[in-house]
Amino acid sequence: MGVKMTTHAPQAPLPQTGWLRRKRFELPCTVRVDHKFESLHAEVDFGQVVDIHPGDEVIVHGAPIFVPYGETHEEERRATVVRATWPERLWTRLTGDFEFMELCEFSFSEERRL
Repeated sequence: MGVKMTTHAPQAPLPQTGWLRRKRFELPCTVRVDHKFESLHAEVDFGQVVDIHPGDEVIVHGAPIFVPYGETHEEERRATVVRATWPERLWTRLTGDFEFMELCEFSFSEERRL
């Protein structure tokens, strides 16, 4: 919830002073991409080095990974983690459920024929 993952570094400067300061650090990671009938997903694993919290951004460096259908690919990359400020973290927690609900589709009809 609230974690962004991109494959390029942003160019916008981060605030440098006060309680709105965002911390940024770079570390190694393992990227796994699965492209099969049962599953289509990408996963970034930092091992036990760092925890990602709501509102944090993860920027994976390198070219996009293209995996042919039916295969899984894993490789080592570098990633930058940008920590959310406490107001950003609070906002993400308050609005995250609403954003998730946009992904869900609900139907309350009984599909009866008259």
